[in-house]
Amino acid sequence: MKVLLLYPNIHGMNMLPPAIGLFTSLLRGEGHEVDLFDSTNWIIPGENFDSDKEKEKILTVRPFDDSKLCSEMHTTNVFQDFRDKTLGFGPDLIAVSVTEDLFPVARMLLAAVADLGIPTIMGGVFATFAPEKCLALDGVDMVCVGEGENPMIELCERMERGRSVLDIPGLWVNTADGVRRNPLGPAVDMDRNPLLDLSLFEDSRLYRPMQGRVWRMLPVETHRGCPYQCTYCNSPSQQRLYRESKSHFYRKKSFESIHRELTYFKDALKAEAFYFWADTFFSYTEKEFSEFCEMYADINLPFWVQSRPETINEDRLLQLKKIGLFRMAFGVEHGNDEFRKRVLRRNVSNALMLDQFKILNKLDIKFSVNNIIGFPTETRELAMDTVRLNAKISCDSANAYSFSPFHGTPLRKMAEDLGYCDKNLIARSVMKPTLLDMPQFSPASIEGLRRCFTLYTRMPESRWPEIEKAEQATAQGDAIWKALREECLEKYMHFD
Repeated sequence: MKVLLLYPNIHGMNMLPPAIGLFTSLLRGEGHEVDLFDSTNWIIPGENFDSDKEKEKILTVRPFDDSKLCSEMHTTNVFQDFRDKTLGFGPDLIAVSVTEDLFPVARMLLAAVADLGIPTIMGGVFATFAPEKCLALDGVDMVCVGEGENPMIELCERMERGRSVLDIPGLWVNTADGVRRNPLGPAVDMDRNPLLDLSLFEDSRLYRPMQGRVWRMLPVETHRGCPYQCTYCNSPSQQRLYRESKSHFYRKKSFESIHRELTYFKDALKAEAFYFWADTFFSYTEKEFSEFCEMYADINLPFWVQSRPETINEDRLLQLKKIGLFRMAFGVEHGNDEFRKRVLRRNVSNALMLDQFKILNKLDIKFSVNNIIGFPTETRELAMDTVRLNAKISCDSANAYSFSPFHGTPLRKMAEDLGYCDKNLIARSVMKPTLLDMPQFSPASIEGLRRCFTLYTRMPESRWPEIEKAEQATAQGDAIWKALREECLEKYMHFD
């Protein structure tokens, strides 16, 4: 049968989705014909927002030349092009992978083909934690709750044979009698998955900016899930879902499978670098970590990983640097010890994080730290603790995102219970102004602090009263911010 994969995305969101490559490979392996509509290289009306360039604007990433990323931009109407693709390909099924912040894009695209009556399934993390909202969308017939590998293969086989799809594990199906909710099946064995097939993506999508350069940089999954319980993340909810189905969501891929994928990407797709798809890369045991280093030694390409500050280990960093590590990322999230422990369930002290980061400075390993502003119950005074902590970290870059109440995260429920957001709210990108309505910390205050975050953390504290004026979204505030930004970039940000 014919399956049209839809990836609703906007330009500037340069993360290549492994799921699309995986489903392409799985479905083709079963003899199905597959095509893709990836909206990244179109301008989406009302969604003209380049998150990477926005980060460059507020100085949370290094400046970079995005000409390669823009080399295949389309100037035609995205909705008409999607409809034309659908009519030309004639799919028996449309399969949509969607995150919550891009759900509005999916809604607009699907509206362009809703009258065609093509069976449509929606999957991804948003579908897992808000299946009712997805099924309420005109034209969406089925939702995949949880991992999609097994349900998609079973669905396509049954559709091709004309058999009922109503009892497929993990599938919720719209019927005349209401929604049929099937329980999850077991978690998949990642080592049985085939190599990603990225051939349907435009070539520019294989590039990603990092450390001031645009790389041909491909994603490699090493872990699925995370062992920690952070309340701003959906991993705890994923673990609970699979625990109820007597399975384990947190898993690690074998090094044999990882090496096979790395070799394919390097030789066949001419990868220049890799980013490892793992929430906490240093969750490897000592034995596993040694095996990883041995496995990667012959790949000889730069790579990026992310982990947690408390997992930093000098011996491990030395081993990784020897085999190609060129950059890392760490979640700090908040600068107040007590708030971080009580609200975020991150039990690590500022003092420990600062000591750990000194190890990376000692080894001259570039790294970025991620922070969130506008958590439920947070105040501006608490957020300034995050500023003060980051001012003490000698990192290559520090990101400041607005808190977004994504479905499936414990803090989403907290925000709803406190009346900070409506239960029907669709969360949006962490690079956009917050949607929480908190009396003690307004959206305007959160956004003003976020755009001045780098100014506060890079410039002397004696300048903070001036920087505070730049938080105001007024003509005067904007003028002050622009002048301070240029000064900060020239005097206080030095990239090698």
